[in-house]
Amino acid sequence: MLEELLKQQQGNIDYFFRNLGLASIEKIVQMLLNCSGVVFFTGVGKSGLVAKKIAFTMVSTGTRAFYLSPTDAVHGDLGMVSQNDTFIILSKSGESDELITLVPAIRNKGAKVVGVLCKPDSRLGAACHETIILPFQGELCPYNMAPTTSTVSQMLFGDLLAIALMKRKNFTIDEFALNHPSGQLGKRITFRVKDLMLTGDKIPLCRPEEILRDVLVELSNKRCGCVLVVDEKMQLKGIFTDGDLRRMLQKVGGEVLSSEMMDVMTRNPASIGPHVLAWDAMKFMERDPLRRLMMLPVVDENQTLLGLLHMHDIIQKGI
Repeated sequence: MLEELLKQQQGNIDYFFRNLGLASIEKIVQMLLNCSGVVFFTGVGKSGLVAKKIAFTMVSTGTRAFYLSPTDAVHGDLGMVSQNDTFIILSKSGESDELITLVPAIRNKGAKVVGVLCKPDSRLGAACHETIILPFQGELCPYNMAPTTSTVSQMLFGDLLAIALMKRKNFTIDEFALNHPSGQLGKRITFRVKDLMLTGDKIPLCRPEEILRDVLVELSNKRCGCVLVVDEKMQLKGIFTDGDLRRMLQKVGGEVLSSEMMDVMTRNPASIGPHVLAWDAMKFMERDPLRRLMMLPVVDENQTLLGLLHMHDIIQKGI
């Protein structure tokens, strides 16, 4: 049964994509780009819930939008609507009395009215300035009653509209971060390497000419799993890790402890800049599943050491 329903819904959605009129949607995109006011969304029942979701998506992606219920609208909230606004009404049938009653009041305010419908000929469609007819083959519901496919189509239309506006406005990741300061999503697009890296005396350091035996104290005390090898100008020359120490002791024994760091360090280690998103830094550190990096030197464009990023700190931050 489930497989049959899945195939049926796939067919419904395929019908939507095959028959969607992009020219009419492009016209609405241009209208909203030219809108100097607010883009209002409304609907009744399940369409109202979708309208609210679309409004919230637009707000978070750089478009001034607001959901207004038809009941609140006709009981005073139309006072916030002006001639500079655009009002988008979602409805499957276009025959809901609450919405049809609302349209003349919106038009009297001077706002543009767009109907997004699944039925080509309706009273609501005739009353709007512009209409979008979403291709609709039928609901998944066996009685063709419960809003299922129709609400999916509305959601797809809304997402298409929101992201088209986002891209046309060149809405940046930094602007997106300003609208999402909390939660895992906010952390992923807010925190940068410079916000999490170890700095100053917390960085385990040594010089190329130092003897490994003498560096072990620094390696142990700083508890970072590595020591960074730098010259007198803080230029990064190499890295030496706990793993390097274990492998060398197994290979050559205690003799390695008498070696200079320049002879045992890994030269030209992977590094990262301070302004990279911590999320991107984590993906970089995990790019090779067989050799994940647990620590990463942070350098400027001249390879001057600025800090040390540790995977533990990224994970602990909830990114």
